[in-house]
Amino acid sequence: MSILDVEAFPIEVQEARLQINRQLDQYTRFDTDNVKDSCPEQLQEAIRYSLLSDGKRLRPLLVLAAAHVCGGDMQDAMGAACAVEMIHTYSLIHDDLPAMDDDDLRRGQPTCHVQFDEATAILAGDALLTMAFEVMARDTPQPVAAHCCQLLATAAGPTRLVGGQVEDLAAQFTEPNLTHLQRIHSRKTGALLTVALELGGVISGGTAQMLKSLQQYGNDIGLAFQIVDDLLDLRGEEVKIGKRTGKDSEHGKLTYPLVMGSQDSEQLARDKVDSAISALQVFGPAADPLVLFANFVVNRTR
Repeated sequence: MSILDVEAFPIEVQEARLQINRQLDQYTRFDTDNVKDSCPEQLQEAIRYSLLSDGKRLRPLLVLAAAHVCGGDMQDAMGAACAVEMIHTYSLIHDDLPAMDDDDLRRGQPTCHVQFDEATAILAGDALLTMAFEVMARDTPQPVAAHCCQLLATAAGPTRLVGGQVEDLAAQFTEPNLTHLQRIHSRKTGALLTVALELGGVISGGTAQMLKSLQQYGNDIGLAFQIVDDLLDLRGEEVKIGKRTGKDSEHGKLTYPLVMGSQDSEQLARDKVDSAISALQVFGPAADPLVLFANFVVNRTR
């Protein structure tokens, strides 16, 4: 199923996704009468082209869902939700560059460097990265804004997202190793999913037990998400996924099907989803949206 299927998720989740899209649109309009505060037209076009494309919005939805299960107001977490999506989109723009994964299709449309040019794509990614912290610092409740900025910076930095990308590039054509593979993707994929949950919990004043449960849930679905991503690259439908398939094996990348085989990879993904759902017991029925997200991760086709 797709996260866009109306029947797959409650109306509240669909409305939250629309709110996220509206807020992202507002953040990237740069409407001003002051020339010195304006954004160059091509840069604005590239930012909006990548950020407002047909993404699943899984990470910002996780921010809002975590805020909800911890008993907070989801609107207080909207700035953080958008900041996480900005970081995610920046990482995709840079991930697709010729110097990295060299992809020409993302979210069903030409990648940013193909649509514009390589320099514009790099700068659009740079802009989204820095905008994320502007939004977080300004639009997150001030008692926790600095802490949230620190959490997001760590997740996006050299020991997590960026470090994972470096290791992923270095792992091409290396000897298959499950421990190494799990370390790469706990950084590259898992860190941003986990911090999305942490941010929602922190903003809503979640207890230490709640935050620990959200972290465990995030670690588990992060691993499951990456396994399914690897399986989709191997056998998914390009038109559904919105990006080229078969590129991982073509580039000799380290993947779960390569290391474990498809069947064992599928089982590990399901085991991790079961573990993620078990971690939510502390929240009771309020965690139902997170249970739906977990099941989406393992059943998704894009």
